[in-house]
Amino acid sequence: MPYASREDAGRQLARAARHLRDARDPVVLALPRGGIPVAREVALALGAPLDVLVVRKLGVPWHPELAMGAIAEGGFRVLNDDVVRVSRIDDATIAAVEARERAELERRADLLRAGHARLELSGRTALIVDDGMATGATVAVACLAARASGAVVVIVAVPVASPEAARRVARVADEVLCPWIPRDTNSVGAAYDDFHQLEDDEAVRILRSSRL
Repeated sequence: MPYASREDAGRQLARAARHLRDARDPVVLALPRGGIPVAREVALALGAPLDVLVVRKLGVPWHPELAMGAIAEGGFRVLNDDVVRVSRIDDATIAAVEARERAELERRADLLRAGHARLELSGRTALIVDDGMATGATVAVACLAARASGAVVVIVAVPVASPEAARRVARVADEVLCPWIPRDTNSVGAAYDDFHQLEDDEAVRILRSSRL
């Protein structure tokens, strides 16, 4: 496996992001939950503050792992038009899934921030970090949300991505940092020896320790 764990991936990713020490007032934005331990290592290496940018995948109802789009804080949405078209998904279905996921997004944002305000992005460099990209839908919508929140530069850093996802995100980010883009990967988890499901309590502990 290229990475032993998310923490190991974060340390390796931080080496690829060393040039960002000279970026304009950088802030590291983790995509919960899997991106949080990766982002913490990057933030520590760069000496940058860490926050979350909460996004939710919009899964096809009869195939939840397949993303037909994604939503982010601030009311942003991106649709995967190819999946919507091939799966014959109508507007009512999309709206129902979005309403459910929007409620979960708000719950998770409140839980993870634990009363802390969102970090200000205006005039700053936003470094968006996740544990990997399969379709790139959630990262793409995060880029749009960060830019609309005032970030002057939006950079994506992930340990692993599919070629399709890397190309998609490159259209909305100023730079994409990804040490490993395998041509035949089936999932993000295939890049990790330990890819356990991160629960809310573990994510909250990591963020709390980063704020000390």
